Amino acid sequence: MKARSFHPMRWVSALVIGSLLAAPQSTVDAAPLSTAMSSRVLVQAKRTQAKKRTTTTKKRPARATTGTTRRVTKAPIVPVLRFTTPRGADALTSDLGTLLNSRTRNGDWGAMVVSISRGDTLFARGADAPMVPASTMKLFTSAIAFEKLGPEHTFSTDVLRSGAVDASGVLAGDLVLRGDGDPSLSPRFVRGGPDASMNLLAQFTAGAGIKRVTGDIIADASAFESRRIPEGWLSRYAGAGYAAPFSALSLNENIVIVGITPGGSGDGARVFLEPATRALTITNTVRTVAGGGSRITARRVGDDRVVVSGTIGARAGTVRYQLVVGDPATFTAGAFRAALEAQGVKVDGEIKAGRTPQGATVVTSLPSPPLARLVSVMNRESINLYAEMLYRGAARGADKTTVGSAETAVTTLKDFLVRQVGAAPDAVTATDGSGLSVLDRVTPRSLVQLLDHAHHAQWGSAFHASLPVAGESELLRNRMRATPAQGNLHAKTGTTNDVIGLSGYVTAENGEILAFAFLYNGKDRWHARETIDAMGPTMAAFSRE
Repeated sequence: MKARSFHPMRWVSALVIGSLLAAPQSTVDAAPLSTAMSSRVLVQAKRTQAKKRTTTTKKRPARATTGTTRRVTKAPIVPVLRFTTPRGADALTSDLGTLLNSRTRNGDWGAMVVSISRGDTLFARGADAPMVPASTMKLFTSAIAFEKLGPEHTFSTDVLRSGAVDASGVLAGDLVLRGDGDPSLSPRFVRGGPDASMNLLAQFTAGAGIKRVTGDIIADASAFESRRIPEGWLSRYAGAGYAAPFSALSLNENIVIVGITPGGSGDGARVFLEPATRALTITNTVRTVAGGGSRITARRVGDDRVVVSGTIGARAGTVRYQLVVGDPATFTAGAFRAALEAQGVKVDGEIKAGRTPQGATVVTSLPSPPLARLVSVMNRESINLYAEMLYRGAARGADKTTVGSAETAVTTLKDFLVRQVGAAPDAVTATDGSGLSVLDRVTPRSLVQLLDHAHHAQWGSAFHASLPVAGESELLRNRMRATPAQGNLHAKTGTTNDVIGLSGYVTAENGEILAFAFLYNGKDRWHARETIDAMGPTMAAFSRE
C-alpha cells in the first residue's frame, strides 16, 4: 500500500468556546446545570493452567422435569461495522453500497459522493429524494450568510437617544436599544458573565454623559419578523434551550439563569437572575431548611414572571437553574436598564417594544465578532438560535433595507441555489435556518452541489473551517477515531429522533477531495450512525490506483 498523500485542505480547530448552556433544558420547568462525565474501563483476561487437586462437591437435589429439554439461546454477536480500503471507483461504489445495506432495519437513505477534484459521481442512492435534513440544514444557512454578507461582516447593537441631553446629563426623551440580529451577546464572546454585554453598553452610555432618562427604554427588534418560533417546530420543543425563541434583539442565547442562595435555617432564600433584568419579576417562596440538599422548582409564567418554590438546605450553597425567556427583546432591554441603574443612570419611564424614531442620535454601539466566527460556533456546536438569526440576517442583507424573515430568507436561498449553485428549483424546502423544523426537505444532491460551490467560492476557506473535524473537535470529537477519517473528514452533523445525517468533505488517500451527503430518515438511527461512521473512513481510504 502506498503512503497516504495529505492534501492541504485538512482542518484542525484551535477554537475554544465557553458555553452558557451546561445542560439540556426540559420542556416545561428549569433544569439544574450539570456536567456529564464518562470513563473507559479496560479489562484484560489472563489464562492460567491450574494444578490438579482433590475437591469435595456437595450433591444438589434432583430437580423435577417435565420430560422436555429447555434450550437457552444467546443473542448473536454482531461484529462492529468496519471501513474498507477500496481501490478504484467501482470498488468504492460497491463498498459504500454494501455498508449502506448492512445495518439499518428500517427507514430511508439518501446519499451522494462526488469527487470535487475530478468532477465525477462516485456514489448515489436516492440522491434526488426529499429528505428531512436536521442540522445539515445549517450548511445552507452558512453559505447564504457568507454569500450575502461576507466572512468579515459584523452586526451592531446600538444605543440611540430620541431627545437632547442637557448640561446636567438629563436626556429629555427615550433611550433606544436597537438590535441588528447579533447572536453573540453572551459569555461565549463577551467575557465577564451573563451581564457583561449590557454592562458594556451601559458603561459606554454613562460615559457619553447621560445620567438620567426622562422617557422610556425602547426595545427595537424590527430588523426581524415579529414571529419568534419558526413554522414546523414541534410544541414539545417549547421551553428547551435548543429551541429558544429568536429575535433581532437577543441576549445570552435567550436563556436566563435563576440562582437560589439559602438564608438561615427557617428563613426564606434569596433568588436572583443572571443577567439581572427589569423585564422579569420574581415570585419567591423558597424556604431554607437544615441540611445540604435542595428541592426546587423554577418556571416561567407568561413572558414577564419567574416563579421559584421549594426548599434549599442551609449548607447547599448557591444552586442555579436555566429558563428559556419568552420575549427576548424586552428581556434584553430589561437587562440594559438594570445595567444602566448599576452605573447610576436613572430611568423614569418603562420598558417598551417599538421602533427607533426618525432622527434619533447614536450614543454608542457594540459590534459582533466577524461572521466567520459566528458561523464556526453555529456549525461546531450546532446552535439553532444562531442559525435562525444568521438565516434572517442574510435575507436582510448588508444594506439592511429588508426585514429578515423566513419568507424572505427562503426566497433568497432558492434564488442563490438555482442561479449560482445549479440546484433544481424544488430541491430545497425550508421553513427555518436551523433544520429543527419537521417541514424542511432537502435532496442529497443539493447538499453536494452546495458543498462543491462553497469549495470554489471566495469564502470557501471560512466555510471549510467552520465544520467539526472527525475524531478531534466538537460534535465529531468521539467519532471515526483511529481511522483514516480522523483529522481529515470535516462535516456538519444532523441528529434528531428520526434523522441521522452527515455532510461535508473528506480527502481520499490519493489526494482527491470528495464532497458527500448522507441522510437517513427512520427509527434505526444508532445503526445509521454506525453505518455513516464506517463510510467516512472508507472514503478517506479510497484511492483510484
